[in-house]
Amino acid sequence: MSVLTIEPGATPADEDPPDTGERHRLTAVTGLAALSLDAMASVAYGPEAIVLVLAAAGAHGLGFTLPVTLAIATLLAVLVASYRQVIAAFPDGGGSYAVAKRHLGARTSLVAAASLVLDYVLNVAVAVTAGVAALTSAFPGLYDDRLWLCLGVLVLITAVNLRGIVESARAFIVPTVVFVGSILVLIAVGLFRSGPVSTASADGHASVLADNATTVGALLLLKAFASGCAALTGVEAIANAVPSFRRPRVKRAQRAEVALGAVLGVMLIGLSVLIGRFHLQPVQGVTVLAQLADASLGHNWAFYVIQFTTMILLALSANTSFGGLPVLLKLLARDNYLPHVFALKADRQVHRHGVLALAAVSAALLVFSGGDTNTLVPLFAIGVFVGFTIAQVGMVRHWRLERSPGWHGKALLNGFGAGLTGVATLVVTLEKFQEGAWLVVIALPLLVAAFVAVHRAYGRIGERLGLGRVPEPPHRQRSLVIVPVSSLSRLTSEALTAAASLGDEVRAVTVCCPDPEDRAALHVLERAWAEWDPGVELVRLSCEHRSLGRPIAAYVREVAAAETATRVTVLIPEAEPERLWQRLLQNQRGAVVAHAVRRETDAVICRLRFRLQ
Repeated sequence: MSVLTIEPGATPADEDPPDTGERHRLTAVTGLAALSLDAMASVAYGPEAIVLVLAAAGAHGLGFTLPVTLAIATLLAVLVASYRQVIAAFPDGGGSYAVAKRHLGARTSLVAAASLVLDYVLNVAVAVTAGVAALTSAFPGLYDDRLWLCLGVLVLITAVNLRGIVESARAFIVPTVVFVGSILVLIAVGLFRSGPVSTASADGHASVLADNATTVGALLLLKAFASGCAALTGVEAIANAVPSFRRPRVKRAQRAEVALGAVLGVMLIGLSVLIGRFHLQPVQGVTVLAQLADASLGHNWAFYVIQFTTMILLALSANTSFGGLPVLLKLLARDNYLPHVFALKADRQVHRHGVLALAAVSAALLVFSGGDTNTLVPLFAIGVFVGFTIAQVGMVRHWRLERSPGWHGKALLNGFGAGLTGVATLVVTLEKFQEGAWLVVIALPLLVAAFVAVHRAYGRIGERLGLGRVPEPPHRQRSLVIVPVSSLSRLTSEALTAAASLGDEVRAVTVCCPDPEDRAALHVLERAWAEWDPGVELVRLSCEHRSLGRPIAAYVREVAAAETATRVTVLIPEAEPERLWQRLLQNQRGAVVAHAVRRETDAVICRLRFRLQ
């Protein structure tokens, strides 16, 4: 005798069928394309964020662009090394949530999960609006339609991800390769330039450089560092989605993480070197990346290739969230902090409900912001910094408990990273608080409270179901099956046949209203029933008002009260049309009866689907 065992909170859908699903998973290359777009695209605004802060100290302040970038690159190396360790220690994914759950406690893990959820959702909204903003900058006539363009891009990305993460990765490999290749060519060519080839893009635009400002203090450098850390968003996505990789999952995910860190670090440092070499100043209406492309490659077709690929990658960088968030939601659902539906997978290894939920919330944010990037940017990146810090602190504790060879160095590395990301979290939150960051400060505890409420609800349900305890042995009860009928047909015959197979006794019930036409219909039904003589009693239920569900529910209550040792089942026959659109023609009487019986009684409800083929 075989026994199927399912852990509480888990579903059979959590198990991967043998020898299936691997082709719908990621390799190191496709994983890099699917899960690193957010980080790759950040080179479009990361260096610019640094420059804009340092511009407050004039030309002297811009001289610190490279040192600040090197500090961010150092933090990037620490994060990549840390998340490689996270991938190995937590191959089921979840990133900072999984680390905190094991080493820092449930509440801290929920803070990490909430911060990641907020960051993923905001990343989608910011990425889409930024990409559309680049498009409307090139074609100003589309500016008034930016919200509809944003929603259209979101629908496109959602549709691609519903086909599977591998399909989305394949779709995004080409734009990722073109973008990275273009940036690397820009850097390589620029390093051989003694000065800018062209300044056409910045000509006629007002400089935002402060006049007569030469003091560069520690606070200004901290602000520049914290703003530039926006380029690190997305570094954690690979660690969150380890189960999406092909076997060996850990090695493939680690390779993708290292490749992401190497490419991103080279691009950030290279662009910062060029900013100093060309003495670029931030100007209104033109991005720093556009100025760099102009200065390095000239104002020609290469300039427009970089602008166009930047626009595409910014819009598509939302795909990072679609790759990472559904896996995180699955883990939360498995731990009973979210509805279990988020743990289900479609046939292409897609967590469909997580993808759709992310798309719905992101669409609401787009509508709320009107498709304006500046409304969302102040809320962005705080969540991921919180997750970074928690993950680093958790890994310090991990090494202290494990005490493997060289654990002191590893713990020191993670502690250093935790200090850097913690400072960045505080600085960004304080600097952006009045610009909208207060919403994140409020949203984080509310989201944690929602997780806790769901967990308590599942706990109460589990207690009532007796999960984890051996139940009483099953025993047979006398069974009465009640079948609602309104006329004689093949559907009636099929329903009574099924009912006779299910129960010891079958009763058919019909509801009659006092209207003359209803009485006439009842008379016809009773006469036809007597002629048919199916061997089943037909019970007439009177109703003063034109109601269908309540009289049947009341009768079921009376029967259950009178026959306490009898198991009462209501079998509701329903015709299922051959065409999907024909279901709109149904009267929905079965749904009405089922709702009333479910709400007012404890009877078992069976809905018999009779296919019309």
